[in-house]
Amino acid sequence: MTQALTVWWEGAIAGSLSADRHGAMRFAYDGNWLADQAAPALSVSLPKRPEPFPPRQCRPFFEGLLPEGAQRDAVASALGVSRANEFRLLERLGGEVAGALALYPEGETPPRFETQEPAVALTDSELSALLPRLETRPFLAGTRGLRLSLAGAQSKLPVVLIDGRIGLPAPGQPTTHILKPPIARFDATTENEAFAMRLAAGLGLDVASVDPYGAAGRACLLVTRYDREHGPTGAVRRLHQEDFCQALGIVADRKYATDGGPGFRQCFELVRRACTQPAVAVLKLLDAAIIQVLLGNADAHGKNYSLLHREGGVELAPLYDLLSTVAWPDLPPNFAMRIARRATLAELRRGDWDRFADSAGLGAPFVRRRVRELADLALVRSAAVAGDLAGPGLDDSALERCAERVTERARRLALTV
Repeated sequence: MTQALTVWWEGAIAGSLSADRHGAMRFAYDGNWLADQAAPALSVSLPKRPEPFPPRQCRPFFEGLLPEGAQRDAVASALGVSRANEFRLLERLGGEVAGALALYPEGETPPRFETQEPAVALTDSELSALLPRLETRPFLAGTRGLRLSLAGAQSKLPVVLIDGRIGLPAPGQPTTHILKPPIARFDATTENEAFAMRLAAGLGLDVASVDPYGAAGRACLLVTRYDREHGPTGAVRRLHQEDFCQALGIVADRKYATDGGPGFRQCFELVRRACTQPAVAVLKLLDAAIIQVLLGNADAHGKNYSLLHREGGVELAPLYDLLSTVAWPDLPPNFAMRIARRATLAELRRGDWDRFADSAGLGAPFVRRRVRELADLALVRSAAVAGDLAGPGLDDSALERCAERVTERARRLALTV
């Protein structure tokens, strides 16, 4: 039975992840990777060093590559693996994860996509049959040799796009998009997320690109992966990324600030320390904090912000998973990260943004001005964003409710400055 996984960064060996008989993981960098001055660390929480990282230090990063909650339960059951056995889950799912890494059993080499049969677009009937299977077999784990994984608790599938149609990747092929079916227990999740993401983009924020995609009679969301890059010849290259919990050495079960996860003070400290152009990253993170309040997204926890590693350095990744969770009364309304100790927009008062600015290391007048700017822009653009999304496959009335909700929140937000 495999007791070590080789950690590949594109075509090079970055290190080895091993497990003892109890499943406790240890990670050690490869000697050649350590010797290469240009080779980066896998994570802010795993700086390059010759000594192995014990379980307590390496687990947050590697288990952070896996799905969470019911998604982990379902995929573990489908694979016949304990949900707590993260090493075995990585062994079965780690071929295509968030970022640039791939994990394969020691002695195996990742398949070269160039030597495989090309991916083929799925027919409508094939896609119709595939989507319901995601409920019991997330990522289609174990199907056709697929070894895919993404963090998060929502059902999703990494895919490739072939002439505008969805396809499953060939072995070793980088996926370029993420297909997100609607969440059955909540109303109009596709419309909600599509509106939130498009509104943020319309306000000038850096967000992942999203498009509605009709699949099996359902309105899904197709998200362009920001951790993939198309080269001059069209070849797709993986870009490395790590979410804030991974970077801070915090396990996914503690991603909420109330459970010991990061708050905004820690987040601002992280980007100042880790980003190549910290001033740019700080301003982007400020906009991220404001948009979460504006949308009413109570689920913007530490795994919903990431660092993106490019050849030129490290930057704050585009925003993703933006939602207006206040649309669903069954969900708690409290922010995952509080603003000046306030848990909801209704609690915010004049002066709170000054306290937030102080904790973030920013000038209070600038923060107040930016809050007002984004609130005013949302008032002007919300209806237009909903109108642009309206069309076949989406619920126009749900989009209108999204715009009305944000418009009302924008008015209330403006009163706090």
